[in-house]
Amino acid sequence: MTAAQDEQLMQTALAEAELALTAGEFPVGCVLAQDGRILAQGRRTNSGSASRNELDHAEAVTLRGLMAAQPGRDCSRITCYSTLEPCLMCYSTMLLSGIRRFVWAYEDAMGGGTSVPLTQLAPLYREMQIELLPGLLRRESIALFFQFFQEHSYWQDSLLSRFTLAEHQRLQSENG
Repeated sequence: MTAAQDEQLMQTALAEAELALTAGEFPVGCVLAQDGRILAQGRRTNSGSASRNELDHAEAVTLRGLMAAQPGRDCSRITCYSTLEPCLMCYSTMLLSGIRRFVWAYEDAMGGGTSVPLTQLAPLYREMQIELLPGLLRRESIALFFQFFQEHSYWQDSLLSRFTLAEHQRLQSENG
C-alpha cells in the first residue's frame, strides 16, 4: 500500500464517521480494504439511541457486513482503517478474523486495544505478525470527536472526552 492509498481510504472512513456524527452517533467510521480496493465500509451505530449497546462499533459493523456479503473470505490481506483506534473488543475480533494491518486516525486514550503486547497473551495470539499505522489524518478525526462531545452526552466527561478537548485546544493553539 502507498501512503496516498492509505490516506484516500482513511478519507472514506472519515466520511463514514461524519455520517455517524450527523445521525447523532459516536463519530467512528471504518473501511476494510485489500490492495487499495474497498471491500466494506461502515460506522458506529446505537451509541445515542434508546437501543444503545456496545456491540455495534464501526469495526464490528463493517466486519459483519463483509462476512455477510462474502462468507468464508480470507481476511489475511485486508487492512482495517478506522477513525478511532480499535478498542480491545474490535481489535481482537479483527485479529481472530485474520486481519493483520491496522490504520487509525485518532488514538483511543480511554480504550484503545492495539497496545496490548500479543507476545504475552495466550498461544493463539502470540505468533501473530501485525502492522500498526497510527495517526493518519488525526487532526480531522479529532475535529469530529470534538464536535460530538460538544453536542452529545455519550461518554461525556470521560477520559476520551477530556483528552479530545485538550488535544483540540492544543492543535488550535498551534495554528495560532
